[in-house]
Amino acid sequence: MSDRNSRLSVKRKEKKVENKSNDEEKEKVKCAKKEDKVAKKPGTTPEACAVDEEKRNGEAAGAAGEQVKKNDGNGEFEPIELPPFEIISGEQMSPFYFKFQFRNVEYSSGRNKTLLCYRVDRPGGSTEPLKGYMEDEHATAHAEEAFFQQVLPDNNPSQEFDVTWYVTSSPCVACAAKIANILQQRKKLRLCLFCSRLFEFEDPEIVEGLKALVNAGCKLRMMKPTDFQLVWETYVEKEDQSFTPWEDCMENYEYYVEKLADILK
Repeated sequence: MSDRNSRLSVKRKEKKVENKSNDEEKEKVKCAKKEDKVAKKPGTTPEACAVDEEKRNGEAAGAAGEQVKKNDGNGEFEPIELPPFEIISGEQMSPFYFKFQFRNVEYSSGRNKTLLCYRVDRPGGSTEPLKGYMEDEHATAHAEEAFFQQVLPDNNPSQEFDVTWYVTSSPCVACAAKIANILQQRKKLRLCLFCSRLFEFEDPEIVEGLKALVNAGCKLRMMKPTDFQLVWETYVEKEDQSFTPWEDCMENYEYYVEKLADILK
């Protein structure tokens, strides 16, 4: 009996030794694979280093386009100066631009640019009217000022023009003052300005600017549903799409008409 127990004890020891050897062998294979994987990492070759460098440069360039950056010294965020965008002009805009930018909502969140559709006529209809649109965003000049720089730059006061604008919002203080000054200098230039929305109409400086604009001879109006229809037909790449006024189009028009009347009274 003791001899049998002795043989069982020996077998158990042999099995433990065998299992330990197998475990050590598996660990060696695992380590070898890990070392091989590290050795094949792309960053260890000159070509891979170049790729990583390009990737880092690309990420740095993308970060430069963000509006803010983090200061490593104090953890604060500092603004990055955005480059000025050029004034974009053309004959027709996309349907999306029109439906989003021209919608006459009371709170124009996200609508941070001015779209200006224009028509220039000479009295007597001797020539075809000049038509197109302009837009601005982070530009050195707003669309209203750019119109007189790019479309009608001639300051000859003897030339007669009938100018019609359809704009997404009424002019800011600076633009209202510049337009009023141009109208005072060019007596034969007549401007009719249709606005989808009123810009910051509760600001006293805005109120005074709009009054001065009207006193200089500008006809200031709010866009009604038929005016939106006209802009859609004339200045939008609509293809076969038809225009359907949004649900509160007339209601918002009446709201802004009332506000404009209060400003100009």
